[in-house]
Amino acid sequence: MEIKKLIEDYLNYLKIDKNRSPRTVENYSRYLNVFLNVCKVKKANEITEDIIKKFRLYLYEKNLKPKTYGYALIVLRNFLRFLIKRGIKTLNPELVELPKFHQREILILTEDELKRLLEAPSGDSLKEKRDRAILEVLFSTGLRLSELVSLNKDQINFKEKEILIKGKGGKVRVVFLSDIALEKLKDYLNSRKDIEEALFVNLKEKPKRLTPRAVEKIVNFWAKKAGILKKVTPHVLRHQFATTLLKNGADLRSVQALLGHSNLSTTQIYTHLTRQDLKEIHKKFLKR
Repeated sequence: MEIKKLIEDYLNYLKIDKNRSPRTVENYSRYLNVFLNVCKVKKANEITEDIIKKFRLYLYEKNLKPKTYGYALIVLRNFLRFLIKRGIKTLNPELVELPKFHQREILILTEDELKRLLEAPSGDSLKEKRDRAILEVLFSTGLRLSELVSLNKDQINFKEKEILIKGKGGKVRVVFLSDIALEKLKDYLNSRKDIEEALFVNLKEKPKRLTPRAVEKIVNFWAKKAGILKKVTPHVLRHQFATTLLKNGADLRSVQALLGHSNLSTTQIYTHLTRQDLKEIHKKFLKR
């Protein structure tokens, strides 16, 4: 079977069997087609270690970010695994070695910085009420930026103080709103006069759903207003949510569920951030 047909089958498998998001399928399609264009293979059994080296060299010479370089190789390795499972002769997927990455540094705000950020939009305008709600919801729930901007008003369960989220890969989870996040959200929604279904909208005559870039600008704007010199993004508030839970005694599995992580190893990146706090506690209470 021609490899182009196998790639088509694989992408359909990702859509139907694995329920991957359209964006994930699109990324897989792009990288696999780059592989075909670079390596000129037509059948699965033509993929050899030398072919992989050729592809790696191409990626290296493109000066890609380490994460992008690694992702391209992960896509190829997963495709090979799919072929092996179907009994198609090809290269052993484990021969596609992945680059080793340094653990990324995670930016965290101090308690004072977080307080200043959340309290920065203090006016009574619709803009400030909206922005206040955005900041509180991000910190209260640990939502991904893509999840926040896709929210509709009818997803908010005010009685139970929760939101039903459809996250990565179509996985559904529940996130919870703090009392203050709920209060700021109600204040914002009660001030809106439009009928747009989106939860967070721009302030134009005909409001539309905020874009991810717009929310990034909002968070950055208020961080600067609060006098925070760090580069603050919506994802920083997701980090803040996770580390705050762990510092206050939440177990790793619970934090994993609240963040919507598929693998516990993804959540474990936060544990080293709380280690220093534990060290200080140990030093304070274990004296002789």
